[in-house]
Amino acid sequence: MAQLKKLPGFTQSRIRNFDRLKAALSHLSDKLVLPEACPNSIPSWFGFLITCNKGVERNKLVRHLEQKGIQTRMLFAGNLIKHPCFDKLRESGKGYRVVGELTNTDRIMNDTFWIGVYPGMTDEMIDYMAETIAQAIK
Repeated sequence: MAQLKKLPGFTQSRIRNFDRLKAALSHLSDKLVLPEACPNSIPSWFGFLITCNKGVERNKLVRHLEQKGIQTRMLFAGNLIKHPCFDKLRESGKGYRVVGELTNTDRIMNDTFWIGVYPGMTDEMIDYMAETIAQAIK
């Protein structure tokens, strides 16, 4: 119950951190797909989802960020039928069906990752993340 009193502040911090990071990375929109809020929504962002465009290797970028002390996480989504839990189903050919080529799910699986925007982050931390991403892409 005590944490609920902090919720409005946490929500505002997440929104502020997200907006600051997005503004700082907006000049890289040809290299990265940046997250967008749905129309008429005001999300309290859990994290900042980044998808790398052609010419930017996600794994290389993630390694660079981790080496610079910026934690990343892979998105548990994308082409789930390539997840090990589907191994037996793939072998048997039963248990699920595929419609189409799943091009977008493969792209998400291969090119997307998260970085945080949690409420405890300072402007300096957000700026450091943006600068480090920009340096890695150059």
